[in-house]
Amino acid sequence: MKFINIGFGNLISADRIVAVVSPDAAPTRRLVAEGKDRGKCIDATQGRKTRAVIVMDSGHVVLSAIQPETAGARLEEEEKQDD
Repeated sequence: MKFINIGFGNLISADRIVAVVSPDAAPTRRLVAEGKDRGKCIDATQGRKTRAVIVMDSGHVVLSAIQPETAGARLEEEEKQDD
């Protein structure tokens, strides 16, 4: 199982990521609110501003303080290591 760092020492499984999106759009904000209502929202921001919302295949929504571009680059780096 491969993990990526989403900031502040927090790791998530790279294989289970469906999408990494910006939290600014209204549909993303609704997704986060629904995740909180269902108890499937994980806040990994350590009190900082949410800059990326990571959607997992289990229905969990992970809030991260790193930029979506940074998370995407870390995912690509992980894929390159697999080759």
